[in-house]
Amino acid sequence: MGQLTCLYNARVYTMDAGRPTVSALALRDGRVVAAGSDAEVKNACGGGADVQDMGGAVILPGLTDAHIHLEQYALGLQKVDCETQTKAKCLERVAARARTTPPGGWVLGHGWNQNSWPEGFGTAQELDAAAPDHPVYLTAKSLHAAWANTAALRLAGLDDGTPDPPDGRLGRDQNGQLNGILFESAMELVDAVTPEPTPAQTAEALRSAQPALWAMGLTGAHDFDRRRCFEALQMLRLSGELRLRVLKSLPLEALPHAAELGLSGGFGDDWIRIGGVKVFMDGALGPQTAAMLQPFEGSGGERGLLFMDGEELFEHGRTAAEHGLPLAVHAIGDRANHEALRAVAQLREFEATLPSTLGGGRRLRHRIEHVQLLHPDDARRLAELGVIASMQPIHATSDMEMADRYWGGRARYAYASKLQLDHGVVLAFGSDAPVESPNPFWGIHAAVTRQRPDGSPGPQGWMPEQRLSLGQALAAYTLGPAYAAGWEDRLGRLAPGFLADLIALEHDPFELPPDELHLIKPLATMVGGEWVFRR
Repeated sequence: MGQLTCLYNARVYTMDAGRPTVSALALRDGRVVAAGSDAEVKNACGGGADVQDMGGAVILPGLTDAHIHLEQYALGLQKVDCETQTKAKCLERVAARARTTPPGGWVLGHGWNQNSWPEGFGTAQELDAAAPDHPVYLTAKSLHAAWANTAALRLAGLDDGTPDPPDGRLGRDQNGQLNGILFESAMELVDAVTPEPTPAQTAEALRSAQPALWAMGLTGAHDFDRRRCFEALQMLRLSGELRLRVLKSLPLEALPHAAELGLSGGFGDDWIRIGGVKVFMDGALGPQTAAMLQPFEGSGGERGLLFMDGEELFEHGRTAAEHGLPLAVHAIGDRANHEALRAVAQLREFEATLPSTLGGGRRLRHRIEHVQLLHPDDARRLAELGVIASMQPIHATSDMEMADRYWGGRARYAYASKLQLDHGVVLAFGSDAPVESPNPFWGIHAAVTRQRPDGSPGPQGWMPEQRLSLGQALAAYTLGPAYAAGWEDRLGRLAPGFLADLIALEHDPFELPPDELHLIKPLATMVGGEWVFRR
């Protein structure tokens, strides 16, 4: 057995209902072995322990981002930052990167949002002027649209006569000519010709990104990137350099291969575990590709894109359920959420018919990613069906103006985490990084205040009836993700037998004014009983 470590003189919020606050923890072999008063834990540690005075710091369980794209976030740190207040500033940054890139090399960027720019969408010609000697490809903040220049379109073999692909759309001007904007699956046409990193390069990017995540207080992540990211994570796991607990989703196209191999949900260890099968029902709010029951406000009848209906989702879910794989369903619009819930209702009936050897009688932990807009008739359906609400509270404050503009009065049922919690739904909070920052304290601030850091839209926040308490928000970054991952017996709380993943804070978040929660920066982060970050 390894050496005991004793952390004392702290205020520990354990998230354990049996003993919610203690002042000391004893740790051994990466797990908590005792939690109690200073005297109790020092007595348990005995002589020879590594005794560490925490100086009155506040300790919380390590936080988990329940929806992140690890590879895209890590690689995005190397891209042009296009999250600017004006289109002109974005174009300036593209031009600056082009000046330091050899002619013919790709200029890649991320983060633009046409709804934040007075001029709206950019054009291929504007990118041509900013980078005349380079192909340029910039993904939108939502990751559901992209902006490409003429050189990039040409390399992808696209011209004015190219038809829209299934589940996607090529942006065109009033004359029917390509304008450089790509929606949904149309992005894949240019993605296919951009330079792809190798798994080793992705592993290096992830290795470099880990300290940034630790510094924010993150010790775990539910990843929704694809095979290359899975390979890179396994490389880090084998080399002993993976210091995040990762629940790894499988893309839908991998389901037949997983089924053939007999791969089941929950397979893995305490570092990487197989999660659910990621399925897309629709697009996003910003580009108006979310699938709607009624048209977007002022859109001339646009109802977005529904990629599959409930029957098709059920068929995929049935195959997944036979292998113990839950679904993780991307659903933004009220129609997409309605169809997803219709499929899960059928799945619950199917699961009950499975033999015990295939988990019969066991409810798989299906989850809906985003749950951004529900029809009022569907508000209780997640609770009735036992579906986890995997939500991103920072989306509410980021998107509130778009939601009001495009959804009007329907926004009352948008980003409604308190409504779901009141119905008894398990919340698992994340960021969807790189769509938003993965900083969990920004998400906690948004959940508690329904405000942006600048205080907008006002003292009560946007849709203030959806505000959570701090305790509820913290649970959605600890207990909720642990439950969603099937790790509730080892993660999410600081109690004997649980993994020693924790963060130390200088200030007690329960004593801070709510509008200061986004300013919290951990002093230190521990994963598996080892300090991986100290400020």
